[in-house]
Amino acid sequence: MTFKPWTHRVALALGLALSLSACAPVLVGGAMGGGVLVVTDRRTSGSQLEDESIELKGNARMRDEFGDRAHINVNSYNRQVLLTGQVKNEQDRTYAMQLAQRLDNVKTVINELEIGLPTSLATRSKDLLVSTKVRATFVDSKDLFANAFSVTTENGVVYLMGRVTAREAQSATDLVRTISGVRKVVRAFEVISEEELRRMMPPPPKPAEVKKIN
Repeated sequence: MTFKPWTHRVALALGLALSLSACAPVLVGGAMGGGVLVVTDRRTSGSQLEDESIELKGNARMRDEFGDRAHINVNSYNRQVLLTGQVKNEQDRTYAMQLAQRLDNVKTVINELEIGLPTSLATRSKDLLVSTKVRATFVDSKDLFANAFSVTTENGVVYLMGRVTAREAQSATDLVRTISGVRKVVRAFEVISEEELRRMMPPPPKPAEVKKIN
């Protein structure tokens, strides 16, 4: 099967997303001048498990409490919870935030819920495509590590989370703004220094030893 360049990047982004959901190291090509780098999640393994638990319990709790009268997404990165979607009124908006704050291990909650009717299936499908494009763009970037970012799209608004440097945050924002279907970019980053980033990076692989056979 032959892939067009953009299609290939989307497929790679989807593969990356699936790998990240399993909290596994990811092999990424095309970053930092085209080299192949083994990059790991910038959260601790404990934080990754906590985030996964927060999302599972949080989304289940929202469904139980609101049913079909609201559309609420719970995303967590390094115990910072992002709420997106639509609720019926300000009372529901406040209640959803209180529910999120009561979840175990939650550090902070960013409430981006809008008051209005839930988005249609067609809109949610478009949002999924936008998120996929964003991840594909990050994979194709020469100065960004795609798995350093959490991407959520709601009604054309792209929310970016992650532990990144100020340089990475600006570069990612500039890239996302060029993608079709993006109405707005909202950043919820935990900014780290370049020195912190260097300490996080895995050491370069040792050159393979070559044995001579006489």
